[in-house]
This record gives sequence, structure tokens and C-alpha cells, in this order.
Amino acid sequence: MVKPFARKRRPPVTAAGGPTSALRSVLATGARLLQSSDPLRGFDVYVVGFHCAKGEPGSQMEAHHYCKVVNDDLLQCVLFDGNTGDANLVGVEYIVSAHLFGTLPERERPYWHPHNFEVLSGQLIAPGLPRIAEKELMRLLMNSYGKTWHTWHTGRHDGEPAAALPVDEPKLMWSFNREGECSPELSRHRDRAMRLDTASRAAHRRSLLPMAHPQRGVDEMAGQFTGTRPVPGVVDERTAEPGRRATENPG
Repeated sequence: MVKPFARKRRPPVTAAGGPTSALRSVLATGARLLQSSDPLRGFDVYVVGFHCAKGEPGSQMEAHHYCKVVNDDLLQCVLFDGNTGDANLVGVEYIVSAHLFGTLPERERPYWHPHNFEVLSGQLIAPGLPRIAEKELMRLLMNSYGKTWHTWHTGRHDGEPAAALPVDEPKLMWSFNREGECSPELSRHRDRAMRLDTASRAAHRRSLLPMAHPQRGVDEMAGQFTGTRPVPGVVDERTAEPGRRATENPG
């Protein structure tokens, strides 16, 4: 029996509008035959995690990233709310290494969220990859940062119904940085539907802890959640003691 690439995850919202007409189907076929889609090639790194809007702890959603490796220091990703053919395009994310983040001007840095919690908690997952290959991908993402904008919020939004169209202003999204910040219901629903095991991945990634450095933005939303607890390796650079490694963070 062939193991599926990844468990299918349908989008939570059906986009507004009518069915695709015969004319549009014909035009789409012609486009596939005659037009180039070169810029889309290479978006083949697939990871799924969670985002919340910066400053809005109740605005959370599952995000399926399809990323292109530009070079060792830069990835660019398109974001969807599922991994099926009817998934909605909900945003973009740019991922930079710690080195490139260090070259950004101070005014730019507040737009970029840290990634160490997503990696070390097991929350960020590459479905379908063998565990060893996934761990190597996570090793590359250690100490990195992401700049994420959602143009369509089809997920949990403080109890409000999801929008059937990309309305309102784009939202700058942020990462979770402590256990208990991400809605347990949101996390359980994804893991159950896709048959993922976050806890076992966290255990498998403990050997990455020595790589962890304090990061900017870890404490950005710390006071906006309750009942949370820190994860070893996830420390804000502005509150870390001089010379202190992130691995010294008490668990």
C-alpha cells in the first residue's frame, strides 16, 4: 500500500461566487498549453503551522505554506487554508535567516516574527516527509524569522464567522511563542484530521536545542495570553542575560 503524501485538509470556507463556466474552463486549458508558469516552479517545500494576527490573540488560523527556496538565507511562500484543489489563497510569507534579519534596519524588524517555538514545540510540520528529512528542514529554520501578511482570514477570528471573500485590510501575522497560546481546539483539530503527532515531533527535535539563540519578538504578545508556559530554547533577545544561550531558558 502506498502511503499518501499528506492527509488532505479541506479549506474551512467555500469562496463566494458561482461555478466555473465552460468558457473559463476552455481558457484555462489554453493557458496551460500556451502560457508559461515559470514563476510558480519550485514552490515545493510544504509545511503547515499556525498564525495569529499581531496584537489580536483571538485571531488564529491554520496556514499551509508552499515555499520556494531562493537561497540558503531566503524562502518565499504562498499560504493557503488547506491542501486540496479548492483551498483558498490567504497570504504570503517571506522567511529569512538570522544573518539576513541582522541586516534589516531597526524600523523593519517589528514586522518579522521568530520561528524557534514553532520548530522546537513540534507545531510546525512538513507532512509526508520522512522524520529525518523533516528534522533537517527544521534545522535550517532554526533562528529564522518570517514576515507574513494574510489577505483573507478564513480561520478563527474572536468568534466571528469566517469571510467568504478577502475583505478588510491585510493583517500582519505573528508566531506563537509559548505553550498554550495557540488554541488547543485549533491544534487538535489539525492533528486529528491530518493524523499528525506534535508531541512526538517536539521530542524528536530536542537535539536542535543547542542551536537556539535568543530571538527578537518572542515576548511581543506575551501579556496578551493567559495560562501559558515557556519552552526551552525560546527566549526573547531583549530580556536574555548577556551571553546567555536560549537553551538556558528554564522549562
